[in-house]
Amino acid sequence: MPSSTRILGLEDPVLITGSNGFIGCRVVAALLRRGFVNLRCFVRPSSNLANLHALREGAPSARIDIISGNLLSIEDCKTAVREAVVVFHLAAGIEKTFPGSFMNSVVTTRNLLDAVVEYGVLRRFVNVSSIAVYSNRKVKRGGLLDEDCALESCPVERAEAYTFAKLKQDHLVVEYAHVHHIPYVILRPGAVYGPGAHQLTARVGINTFGPFLHLGGSNELPLSYVDNCAEAIVLAGITPGVDGEVFNVVDDDLPSSRQFLSLYKQHAKSFRSIYLPYPLFYAFCWFWEWYSQWSKGQLPPVFNRRRCASYWKGNRYANTKLKSRLGWSPVVPFTEAAQRYFDSIRKAS
Repeated sequence: MPSSTRILGLEDPVLITGSNGFIGCRVVAALLRRGFVNLRCFVRPSSNLANLHALREGAPSARIDIISGNLLSIEDCKTAVREAVVVFHLAAGIEKTFPGSFMNSVVTTRNLLDAVVEYGVLRRFVNVSSIAVYSNRKVKRGGLLDEDCALESCPVERAEAYTFAKLKQDHLVVEYAHVHHIPYVILRPGAVYGPGAHQLTARVGINTFGPFLHLGGSNELPLSYVDNCAEAIVLAGITPGVDGEVFNVVDDDLPSSRQFLSLYKQHAKSFRSIYLPYPLFYAFCWFWEWYSQWSKGQLPPVFNRRRCASYWKGNRYANTKLKSRLGWSPVVPFTEAAQRYFDSIRKAS
């Protein structure tokens, strides 16, 4: 990409939080491939740094600083952010509790943004969110779920701490942009998969009750291969003229849940599954909700109609905006991406 079509130079300092994670390592690799040579990788003290060390050894001409710290620490955030002109914020809480997710996704993001405000040199804050923040309650089955769709208005009732935290995180980024004029882009990847992700996305089905329940049926899966997702994240950080935009990240040639499950069983790991139609599981979720309320929380409402609709109602997904505004295209087509993923599952078994 010529310098005239970037918002930063190849030697400008760039910060990547969550840089040793499943997606984060691929973002670092994508930046290196594009010639960026001043990367600041923020990691937790307990992190496995093997992948980052391998990337650093493979790019001896680049400066790759690995900063160990905690985003709950204001001082650590200041150290990480100092002089950075672009921040790729991938670090997020994976706790299952609402307080834990809020602390490690929202409070950490606030600390990072406060540090950004103090230095005042940032050109772009890229917040990596999730397609899970949308509500499809007003979208018909088979309808398009895109960037214009409504966000989930009742994340607590949906009983998903991750979705709740990502919604709060997105709101916080937008608030700081309005108050402190921080340029930002929000990315909302779909179900990210690839080598290193060992479980099928829940949008295919679940094994909570023992046997694997195939709930996706003929639904289109909003898949994003990890390398394709990383490429979108990098473009969101360097492309001019997209401040304040939101982009959903899904691949081309999206398979149905049934197609993907069949391929998984053939090429990765064979197992028995039971197909459960959406109306039947929706009714089950309604009963679960009712019993949870009747028992005054004796049974947590982990299965509910909002979550059921979000995951298994069945919608279409698009990457039109991602392509037109960022010039993105998949670096790995579905056939090759799926084969790489299945090979990694088979080898790990």
